[in-house]
Amino acid sequence: MKLGIVTDSTADLPPYLIEQHEIQVVPTILILEGKEYKDGIGITREDFYNRLPSLQTPPTTAAPSIGDFLTPYQSLLDSGCDHVLSIHAASQLTAIINNARQAAQEFPGKITCVDSGSLSMGLGFQVLAAAEAVDLGKDAALEAIASARKRLSVKAALDSMEYLKRSGRVPGLVASLSGLFSIKPMIELRDGAAKPIGAVRTSRQADENMLNSLLEIGEMERLAILHTNAEARAKNLLGELMERARKSVPRDILFVNVTAVIGTHLGPNGIGFAAVGK
Repeated sequence: MKLGIVTDSTADLPPYLIEQHEIQVVPTILILEGKEYKDGIGITREDFYNRLPSLQTPPTTAAPSIGDFLTPYQSLLDSGCDHVLSIHAASQLTAIINNARQAAQEFPGKITCVDSGSLSMGLGFQVLAAAEAVDLGKDAALEAIASARKRLSVKAALDSMEYLKRSGRVPGLVASLSGLFSIKPMIELRDGAAKPIGAVRTSRQADENMLNSLLEIGEMERLAILHTNAEARAKNLLGELMERARKSVPRDILFVNVTAVIGTHLGPNGIGFAAVGK
């Protein structure tokens, strides 16, 4: 069975991995000052984060349409794929997979939609696990996704609560941290939802928390250091990790400035990680 892989741009996969594994990526939508952008087209992530604090109207985001999924599904099936795995961002946080599922109904028995329960490289690593198992068939690829997800840890330290509050996407999380808007919140993506894991007063304390969380994982199969235009902090986090636990870190580490569609809800100057333990 020839298997095709589709995901959405919140997976944050680097272009070389998308090309290497022939993954079809459906772009999500960023609406900025009345203009609609397909994720990654027309504005760089750096430019977006630099502009974000001074925007008079907060940016918004939207899921790809049902039609946006029909094209890659049809293309993969026309190219000889017998089946397509369509792996997407957590359904509790976005409507992306709902639209993918509706599009899949046009191809009965040919498309399997998978809710990753995650975002950014938490999704991306599940997509890569599937892509590396495509030659073994659909069942093996689904097992690879499940295995990666079971061993996955995704955490972040945000610079403020402001952008989460604006977004309205995670009201339970905002409510649980109400009154702490001058404090730097730390969150975890778990069971498809963003959950609070603490709050600190300084960036240094937040960085130490992220480092300790990484050290607790032990030996890692995959690792991505994530940031929202906070490259220096992210590099420092990786440097500290390498000094403390070099043997636990995989050889190939991804360094990702998180896509604007996610960063809209997190704000600039945050750091985090996605890791798959061995």
